[in-house]
Amino acid sequence: MLHSQNVRRALGASAIAVVLGAAMAFYVADSADAGQTRCRDHRADARERSAIVTGEGGRVLVIGDSWSVGLGQDDLARSWPSRLDGEVHVAGFSGSGFSARASGCGTVSFADRAPTALGVRPALVVVEGGLNDYDQPAAAIDDGFRDLMADLAGERVVVVGPASAPSRAAAVPRVDALLAELSAEYGVPYVQTSDLALDYLDDELHLTEGGHAEFGDVVADRIAANSPARPAVLPR
Repeated sequence: MLHSQNVRRALGASAIAVVLGAAMAFYVADSADAGQTRCRDHRADARERSAIVTGEGGRVLVIGDSWSVGLGQDDLARSWPSRLDGEVHVAGFSGSGFSARASGCGTVSFADRAPTALGVRPALVVVEGGLNDYDQPAAAIDDGFRDLMADLAGERVVVVGPASAPSRAAAVPRVDALLAELSAEYGVPYVQTSDLALDYLDDELHLTEGGHAEFGDVVADRIAANSPARPAVLPR
């Protein structure tokens, strides 16, 4: 028979195990709920931003991430694409990138969203991103980029690479170099922005209103310097 002290110890250990198990289950459920809420918010922001059209002239489609949406801004209409020349349409989704697993919100990569986004029949497609691919393997970025270019074949395309946001600056050179190499392979202009010193929100990832204005103005100037953009082609 168990000594009474051993019984108490066994019961105590069981109680602790039950409490820890319950706490872990609560944490997992809470994390899942937080993820679902975040994805729902991202979808709402994406819909709101897509309904906003700025400027006049040739139709421009921006496919991008939270920077194109304007995450963290009071007025999404003032996110950086509004600084581009032309009638600008935005197909952005926060957390998305070139690679399929950059986002945990389902099939929202650039390639996943491009076919629908092209419904606006743009004269120019500007693809902006890379910060959310910071932890993705090169092969995943490569695959996503190639799938995207297949969707955009025949379109005039410019790729805008990631700026050096402080929270992910260490990963930017790798992603930047890979995107530049892939853009050259497909014969589309690559706009590098990793040299910019921009203003960021406290999360050190997203831009302030002033940061959006500066980023948009520089991107517009650099796109103009690369004009005319060439249609994306299959690599030789």
